[in-house]
Amino acid sequence: MKLLRYGPLGHEKPGLLDTEGTLRDLSGEIDDVAGDALSSETLEHLNGLDPTTLSVVEGTPRIGSCVGNVGKFICIGLNYADHAAEAGLPLPDEPLVFMKAASAICGPYDAVEIPRTSEKCDWEVELGVVIGKRTKYVSEAEALDHVAGYCVVNDVSERDFQLQRTGQWTKGKSHDTFGPIGPWLVTRDEITDPENLDLYCAINGHRYQDGNTRTLHFGIATIISHLSQFMTLEPGDVIATGTPPGVGMGLNPPVYLKPGDVMELGVEGLGVQRQTLVSA
Repeated sequence: MKLLRYGPLGHEKPGLLDTEGTLRDLSGEIDDVAGDALSSETLEHLNGLDPTTLSVVEGTPRIGSCVGNVGKFICIGLNYADHAAEAGLPLPDEPLVFMKAASAICGPYDAVEIPRTSEKCDWEVELGVVIGKRTKYVSEAEALDHVAGYCVVNDVSERDFQLQRTGQWTKGKSHDTFGPIGPWLVTRDEITDPENLDLYCAINGHRYQDGNTRTLHFGIATIISHLSQFMTLEPGDVIATGTPPGVGMGLNPPVYLKPGDVMELGVEGLGVQRQTLVSA
C-alpha cells in the first residue's frame, strides 16, 4: 500500500495511490498519515478498503511529505563503508546518530533552498524508515515489527556548516527544505527485503550515486534497537539510514549544488523525488 499526503503546504490531506496509479482521497478514513494512523491496526483497515470506493483526487495537486507531524527526524551517519571511505572517516563502532530539524521537512518535488552564505550544498539519497508504534528498549528480533513503512529521503547537507562550523552536524543538516520525504510511504508488507534495494541520485541528469542497501554497515533492525536504548521512538518518527558513495563532497574535485540545478533521486519500489535548487 502506498500512502501519501497532497495539497498546499501545511494543509495536506491523506491519500492512497491505487494499483493503477490513481490518487484516492483518504480523508473519510483518517485525518492524516501520521501518529495513530500508522498503527498496524489502522494500516490493516486501510489495506482492506476497496480503493474504487474512495474519491479520485482530480488534477495534479502538490505532493507533500508522506508523513505528517513528524516528532523526530533521526539520521545515521557513515553507514555505508564506501561512503565513509570517500569522506576519509573510519566506520563507527556503533550507529553514528544525529538529528535534522523537523522544520527541514518538505515535499518530494518542492524546491530546495541553498542557504545564504552557503558554499558547499550537497545531496544524499537515503532509505527512510517510518516508525509505526511506540518503541522503547526493543530487541533486534522485534524491531522491524515496529516499522510502519519505508520511503525516500534526501538528506540535503551544507558541508561547510556541517564540518567547519563549531558544534555538531545539525547546523549543516537543518536548513528549511533540507529534508524532502516521499513521495509515498510504502507499508512494510510490500517491501520483502528493505536491505536489498537499489538507490540512486542524479544531478542535472548525471548519476553520481548508485548503490544498494545491502551494503548498509548497520542494518535496520540494529538501528531501531540501538536508538530505542536512548530515546523512545514514536509513531511517525523518521529514520534516515545513511547514504551510499557519490556525494558531491567526495568527488575529485568536489561538486556542489547551485541555483537552477535539479536533483533526481529514488529508491527501488519507493518512488522518485525531483527538486530544483533555488537561493534562500
